[in-house]
Amino acid sequence: MKNEYLGRWRIVEMEMWDRNYIDLVVPGYILFEENDLGEFQFGTVEGSLDYHIEPYEEKERLEFTWEGSAEMDPVSGRGWAIINEDGQLEGRLYFHAGDDSGFTAEKST
Repeated sequence: MKNEYLGRWRIVEMEMWDRNYIDLVVPGYILFEENDLGEFQFGTVEGSLDYHIEPYEEKERLEFTWEGSAEMDPVSGRGWAIINEDGQLEGRLYFHAGDDSGFTAEKST
């Protein structure tokens, strides 16, 4: 079965942070690799992730856990993502015992 999530996705929108913050250090992104690992960065938040794909409401959903840093402080959390009908990645990223935010990303070329 082909993994439609593989590759680099450009974060274009987040509920909690505006585009200036998303692209503060680098253009915000999330990356899923073939080995069920990946990474992301937006603003001063960066992390490595471990994901799996599972059935969800007659579709598939990618779920992940992550750990990294925010402004040099260690942080961790979890999240999920799904590819919508327009081919965009939509999901939610949770900080352990902290904020959470929905996000939208588009496949990078």
